[in-house]
Amino acid sequence: MNQEEALRVAVALLRESRRGNEPELAVDASRVRIKHGLLIAPYNSVRYLASRNVQDRLLDCWPILVDLTTGQARFGRLHERHLWRDDGA
Repeated sequence: MNQEEALRVAVALLRESRRGNEPELAVDASRVRIKHGLLIAPYNSVRYLASRNVQDRLLDCWPILVDLTTGQARFGRLHERHLWRDDGA
């Protein structure tokens, strides 16, 4: 699976997981990357992504991980945080 296909899978998972009372969410395309065979797709509210104002940012938005071999997508878990932390952090 290539990056473009994996990104579509991540967007679909985000759309399907949204509850009616949640703000509109979107993948942060500028921060998507590949590491260890996974597409790592951070996301947040559309409002935050447009403003980049920390007051608009939602907390606890664990990135979506898409396995590039199997195409399976899921939300990241706490013990996997090393995958999306900035290098040197």
